[in-house]
Amino acid sequence: MSQPVFVFDAYGTLFDVHAAIGRHRQAVGSDADRLSELWRTKQLEYTWTLTLAGLYVDFWTLTERALDHALARVPTVDRALRSTLLDSYRTLDAFPDARVALAQLRGKNARTAILSNGSPPMLAAACKAAKLDVDASLSVDAIRMYKPRPEVYALVTKAFAVAADQVVFVSSNRWDVMGAAVFGFRALWINRAGLPDEYPDHAPVRTLTRLDAIASASG
Repeated sequence: MSQPVFVFDAYGTLFDVHAAIGRHRQAVGSDADRLSELWRTKQLEYTWTLTLAGLYVDFWTLTERALDHALARVPTVDRALRSTLLDSYRTLDAFPDARVALAQLRGKNARTAILSNGSPPMLAAACKAAKLDVDASLSVDAIRMYKPRPEVYALVTKAFAVAADQVVFVSSNRWDVMGAAVFGFRALWINRAGLPDEYPDHAPVRTLTRLDAIASASG
């Protein structure tokens, strides 16, 4: 088998989705964590429900709508912060181990990519701000449906002209790991928070707590 392609989910895996509110925690106030969790939950929920309905709205618009919903649910937060929080989301912080992991894989001459729900402008802005460099950045925008549809994972095999089992797919989202495993990828789950496992019929090949453990875990 030829050298695998290492493919990373973006939001929640390479980029800290809670950093946008974390940067402005004092201004947001005591309900910062609740607001951030609602924002993320609704953002993902919209991707699933729209895809099930055969519809598509780009990820940035869903991010805006999810924030509006969260602000409506948490009235203690000043709605005047909306633009500030959205600006922060465009340039989310990368997890500290993300650059290290990508550098380690480049040192092994491995091919790397991002496969994300994010729209191309979102991914470009986030990668530039975080100084993350990959060989390809693949967005669901190309097919107008969201993970975990198998058509999304097929973007990788098509882009790199490889079989599914030549792809090491890395995500912190267990449902994403499930989708990747069903498609045939060698899926790694980055379980930073020590969450209980789900989808036992579609397990990852490895569960790790840090991105910078990938290179050694993959041989």
